[in-house]
Amino acid sequence: MATPPTPGASLSCSALSFQWPDGSTVLDGLSLTVARGRTGLVGANGTGKSTLLRLLAGRLRPSQGSVTVGGSLAYLPQNITLDTTLRVDQALGIAERRAALRAIEAGDVREEHFETVGDDWDVEERALATLGSLGLGGVELDRTVGQISGGETVLLRLAALLLERPDVLLLDEPTNNLDLFARRRLHDAVESWRSGVLVVVSHDRELLERVDRIAELRSGSVNWYGGGWSAYQEALATQQEAAGRTLRAAEADVRRQKRELEETQIKVARRQRHSKKMDAQRRAPRIVAGERKRSAQESGDKLRGLHEERLTEARERRDEAAEAVRNDAEIRVSLPGTAVPAGRTVLTLDGLQPRFGRLREGSLNVQGPERIALVGRNGAGKTTLLRTLTGELAPLSGEARTFVPLRFLPQRLDVLDEELSVAANVSRMAPGVTDNHIRAQLARFLFKGARAEQPAGTLSGGERFRAALAATMLAAPAPQLLMLDEPTNNLDLASVRQLTGALDAYQGALLIASHDLSFLESVGITRWLLLGEEIQETGPEEVLELLEASGAG
Repeated sequence: MATPPTPGASLSCSALSFQWPDGSTVLDGLSLTVARGRTGLVGANGTGKSTLLRLLAGRLRPSQGSVTVGGSLAYLPQNITLDTTLRVDQALGIAERRAALRAIEAGDVREEHFETVGDDWDVEERALATLGSLGLGGVELDRTVGQISGGETVLLRLAALLLERPDVLLLDEPTNNLDLFARRRLHDAVESWRSGVLVVVSHDRELLERVDRIAELRSGSVNWYGGGWSAYQEALATQQEAAGRTLRAAEADVRRQKRELEETQIKVARRQRHSKKMDAQRRAPRIVAGERKRSAQESGDKLRGLHEERLTEARERRDEAAEAVRNDAEIRVSLPGTAVPAGRTVLTLDGLQPRFGRLREGSLNVQGPERIALVGRNGAGKTTLLRTLTGELAPLSGEARTFVPLRFLPQRLDVLDEELSVAANVSRMAPGVTDNHIRAQLARFLFKGARAEQPAGTLSGGERFRAALAATMLAAPAPQLLMLDEPTNNLDLASVRQLTGALDAYQGALLIASHDLSFLESVGITRWLLLGEEIQETGPEEVLELLEASGAG
C-alpha cells in the first residue's frame, strides 16, 4: 500500500457549518487543518463525524464555509453497495485498461488503446498485489462481485481506492461488518499508509492504535492528541484529573464567596441598625439622620455589590471548569437473578445443521456461567446459528435445546416498539415487575426520571442501544443465557464501555458473536468457538491463524 509521499497532499476546512433540512445544526463554524499521515477521528455518536467526512469528501454541501483539498481525494463511505453483476476488474476501475492491454498484446496498435493505458502498463500486477495485501489474493479479476462475501466487498472497494493512488483518503467505519481476519488486513493497510493524508472514523481500538494522532470531535470543535488510542486515553485521563482539580477549587471558591457575601450582608444590616439607634439617642436633626442613612445605604450597597460581583465571577469560573469535566456516565446495574450454578447445563447442540451458513453438524454443551465468543469468517453463519438457538429458525437437521431462560439481542435492535416509551418497552418484556423497580433499574441504565418516558422512536443511536440492552437484560424471568450478535457495531467507544459495565454485572451464561477482539477480551471470555463446517474449540491467540486457514479452504 505504501507509495511515495505527494508534496501537494493537504486537507483543510474553514468556518464550516452544516444544517440538515429540518434545521438541526451539526457543525457551526468549524475550522481545521489535517496534517499528513494517519488521523483517527473519534467522538460520541451523533457528534457529526460521518457528516464531517462527507463534507470533506464533497458528498454534502456546507451551509457556510469551505473545504480545501490539495491533490486527489478518495472516500470510503460507511455503507457500501456494489452491483453484484460487476466483474472484479470493473469494480476496481481497471477493466478498460486491461482490455486495451489485451488488444495491444494481440497486435492491435490503434492509438486509442495506448491512450487508455497511458503510463499504467503494470495496472494488472498492481491490482493483484493490492488485492493480495488486503487478503483477497484468491479473488480473480474476471470473477463477479456477487461471488464474494460482504466483508470482501468492503476490502474490494478499498483496493479500488488505493489503486487510484489518492493524495487524501477518507475512511468511515471501515471495519464494520469485517471478520477478524479481514479487520487485521485493513489494520495493516492503514499502518502502511505513507502517501499523504489519511482520515479514518472508527470505534475499532486496534485500528486507532495504528494512527499518528487522534482528532476528537466534541461539542462542535476538534481537539488534537498525539499518538494512537492508548496515548489519547492517557492524555485524556491526565486532562480530566486536572479538570477535576480545577472544578473542585472553583466550587470551593463559590462557597467562600457565598459565605463572604452573607457575612457582608449581616455586617451591613448590623451597622445600619446601630446607626439608626445612635441617631435616635442623639436626637439628631432629621436632615442629618437622613444624610447618614443615605451614606450608610450607599456604602452597604457598594460593599454588597462588590461581593455579589465576586460571587458571579466565581460561579462563571465554576461553570467553565464543569464544562471541561466529562460526564461519560457508566452503567452500574445489579442482576442477581441471572446467576447460574457452575455445573448446570444451559445449552446443548446435537448434530445441528442450520438452514444457512457453513455448519454441517454442530455439537456443543454449555454449562454454568460460561462466557463464550463465537467467531468465524463473514458468511460462516454466526447470526443464523444464534437465530436457530432462539427457535426463530428451524434447523435442517439436529437439535438445539436450552434449559434456562434465554434472551437474544440482535444486530438490528428490533426488540423495541418504536411507539412505546423506554419504560413501557421494559415493562412489556418484564410482566409482573413493578413500575418502581423498572424505573430504579432504568436509572442505572442512564434513563433517569423523564428520560424513561421518551418514545423509543425518538432515541439517538447510543440511547437506542442502551434501551434495547435494558429491555433484554431486565426481562422477566431474568435471562440466564444471554446471546448478543455483533453488539459493538456502530457503537461509539463510550457506549462500548457502558455495554462492558452492564455485562460485568451479568451472572449468567453469555454467548457473543463478534469480530471485535478487544471487546471480547474486555468482557472476560472463557471459551472461544470458531464456526465453520463444524464448531471448533480455539483460543484468542489461534483465532486469526484459524480464520486465515478457514478462508483459504
